[in-house]
Amino acid sequence: MIEVVATPSETTLVLAGDLDVAERDAFPEVRARVAGMRHGRLVVDMCGVTFMDSTGAAFLISLADAGKERCSETVLRGAGERDLFVLSVCGVLDLFVIQADCDVEGHTPNR
Repeated sequence: MIEVVATPSETTLVLAGDLDVAERDAFPEVRARVAGMRHGRLVVDMCGVTFMDSTGAAFLISLADAGKERCSETVLRGAGERDLFVLSVCGVLDLFVIQADCDVEGHTPNR
């Protein structure tokens, strides 16, 4: 599941379940919606993500790259150690602000 929630100051992308090749058809539309919102900050809430493959990592990287072009920050909230390791191996962890805690707004991690 992918849900986009916008407030006046930021856009939150709430992800749940597997972020993998099976979801890739949804990625272009989500990227376009997020890019069109033009907020200064994108929060990618990964508290509900149970698995991420390289397709999901590429999606996150594309979001961060687009944000960087707009001079906005991309926050990863609740990314698991495995997810952070994948992004680290890709050499892109510095594109993200890491917020480890899922306790924001009552979220609890799924893993």
